[in-house]
Amino acid sequence: MKKIFTILGLISVAASMNAQIVINEVYGGGGNAGATLKNDFVELINNGSSVVTLTGAYLQYASTNGAFGPSGSNNNPLNNKLALPLITLNPGQKYLIQLAAGNGGTQNLPTPDFAPSGTAFPNQPLGLSGSGGKIALTSDSENPTAANGSNVIDFVGWGASGVSLFEGAGAAPATSNTTSISRTNGIDTNNNNADFTAGTPTPENSNTGSLAVTEISRGKSSNFVKNTFVKNNEITFGADVKDVKVFNMFGQVVKEASVKQNGTVNVAELAKGTYIVTGTVNKEAVSQKILKD
Repeated sequence: MKKIFTILGLISVAASMNAQIVINEVYGGGGNAGATLKNDFVELINNGSSVVTLTGAYLQYASTNGAFGPSGSNNNPLNNKLALPLITLNPGQKYLIQLAAGNGGTQNLPTPDFAPSGTAFPNQPLGLSGSGGKIALTSDSENPTAANGSNVIDFVGWGASGVSLFEGAGAAPATSNTTSISRTNGIDTNNNNADFTAGTPTPENSNTGSLAVTEISRGKSSNFVKNTFVKNNEITFGADVKDVKVFNMFGQVVKEASVKQNGTVNVAELAKGTYIVTGTVNKEAVSQKILKD
């Protein structure tokens, strides 16, 4: 699909070849039965190699079989579109848009980059289906009629059964109250069923780009976290590490410390699950994923 962005106030077709803002994750089960998160959300990402500014764009939603705009089905009769503010993202940086809240859930999203009020839409905030639907990121407010429409920057149709529009050969997987769809390794081949994977929601805002630090190779792992599977409530480090930070999967810092070689950080207060540990070893920023049992 053609992707054209406004960069520093100018339309630059050449820049769109190596810098693009696309839909990275979609979650529609916020606040529903069994959900942890209180809100639906859509997360964007710049998966190109240059800074990109997107202006005048809209986020539009339609139900699985509904049309975009007022001519939608009975399940989606309203004009569900959101005018986005000016967005500037560095390569790899994400942008979190908080959408409708349900009556349940126990956890707020990370601080959203944009959280529209109910007045941003005719009569209601944007509420997504928990299992399937269609999201279009468009360059203007015109209702798209195809996944590759002239004003479509990016498009995701999800829900394996019956979704009417999608990019490529098939729709992205169905979601639930506890799962979202997110890009597989950040890939955008304009084929929704290949580009998206269903899994646990992992909303991240523009400030979580700091997690994109140098990856640990096998050769360096012994100089950082020695026990990536934590069973005794302590993370053991194999080197002097400055500025240790432990992030949960929502990009929130839940522990900070500095340790000496073979020193430990106690994480007894943290729930079981997956975390990212970052730090500085010999002036090099490093990171490691850990699993706390």
